[in-house]
Amino acid sequence: MFGLEALDLARIQFAFTISFHIIFPAITIGLASYLAVLEGLWLKTKQEVYRDLYHYWLKIFAVNFGMGVVSGIVMAYQFGTNWSGFSEFAGSVTGPLLAYEVLTAFFLEAGFLGVMLFGWNRVGPGLHFFSTVMVAVGTLISTFWILSSNSWMHTPQGYEIVNDVVIPVDWFAIVFNPSFPYRLLHMATAAYLATAFFVGAAAAWHLLRGRNTPPVRKMLSMAMWMALFVAPIQAVIGDFHGLNTLKHQPAKIAAMEGHWENRPGEATPLILFGWPDMEREETRFKVEIPYLGSLILQHSLTEQVPALKEFAPEDRPNSTIVFWTFRVMVAMGLLMILCGLWSLVLRFKGTLFTSRPFLTMAMWMGPSGIIAILAGWFTTEIGRQPWVIYNVMRTADAVTPHSATQLSVTLAMFVVIYFAVFGVGFAYVMRLVRKGPVVHEGKEKGAGGPGEKRTPMRPLSAADEDMHENKGDELGERN
Repeated sequence: MFGLEALDLARIQFAFTISFHIIFPAITIGLASYLAVLEGLWLKTKQEVYRDLYHYWLKIFAVNFGMGVVSGIVMAYQFGTNWSGFSEFAGSVTGPLLAYEVLTAFFLEAGFLGVMLFGWNRVGPGLHFFSTVMVAVGTLISTFWILSSNSWMHTPQGYEIVNDVVIPVDWFAIVFNPSFPYRLLHMATAAYLATAFFVGAAAAWHLLRGRNTPPVRKMLSMAMWMALFVAPIQAVIGDFHGLNTLKHQPAKIAAMEGHWENRPGEATPLILFGWPDMEREETRFKVEIPYLGSLILQHSLTEQVPALKEFAPEDRPNSTIVFWTFRVMVAMGLLMILCGLWSLVLRFKGTLFTSRPFLTMAMWMGPSGIIAILAGWFTTEIGRQPWVIYNVMRTADAVTPHSATQLSVTLAMFVVIYFAVFGVGFAYVMRLVRKGPVVHEGKEKGAGGPGEKRTPMRPLSAADEDMHENKGDELGERN
């Protein structure tokens, strides 16, 4: 396919499937905690706006959770089908870590998810709130184990190689490897920000269409408070993560910066824009600021940042890609900070819910968190190349020896099926978002199926909606 080798196609297939998958867990992590906060506020204040928002976002959470589970199963199978060399070499480490995720997080979520989705009028408020909190905790535990496994591939510790196989010797060192704390905080915070801007965009969309109701205003207010405080914190976490990467993966930092060589006695500049050329070994058309690279990465005006030419050509990540994915991530982060600060100014002016320029920006910022997560994920994973386990195992040695034809066919099938299945799921989520919060929802709702106290629940009852009512609303908008 397009002259690509089997290794390239295997990498593209994994990148494609994980790019779809990572969207759903990120929103699930954020929405689960958001729902726990909403229900906690409802129990404490008895303000109906929190209950209405809980039921509104619970439906969206249910659909998103389901798509995350389905897409995640595919990821596990690919370790065996496409990356058997990696599984054989390092399965003694990654296998148990993923098993711990199932035993702790997945079982916890599965145990309480049913109560959370269908138990509003079936169990007491305390037990229901506890179930919501347990689901939120489960998503974070899942993040813990997944990030631990992935971080070990970047900064491997606590192992020995015996007969060409990794043998664990210190599980504490494996789990809490050097990059893990930074990556865990960075990813969890990114999930919360992605969810905040998703929620804020939904509120802005309704406000721009004149639906200035208490639940919609509360949605926007809570989302913008999150943006105001958490986006700057994420920037600080990112800085610490960058310093950790500089220590353990200097080639990745050099690729992210598009920095090819150091001149004796000169500090490293920061290249704002340019085009890293891997063949010519230079960054063309660059716009740079003197000293700033050393200041940001070394916190010094004299120390230099490692350059790509200090590494053998076969050990260099693709700077052309990593350079730009990193800048996309940073750009999204800066826009989030700007949006949070703008919301604070409007909040003091009393025009937060009526400023159309701001609401338009908030609406278009809806996918910014997901874009930042994808860009950051591309940066960290492509920046690790050519290693699947950094400085231990090359990606070329990890791939299953399939033919390019086989991988081309399966990749094409993945593209078609994923866009069909998850495209429908995404469209349904957007339909739920467009419907908006229903005032006093859940107050008199039955305990069984829709409107029935003793009818068994169907799985999609958690996201049930009145289609006729929805169509009437849409017709009313057009008129």
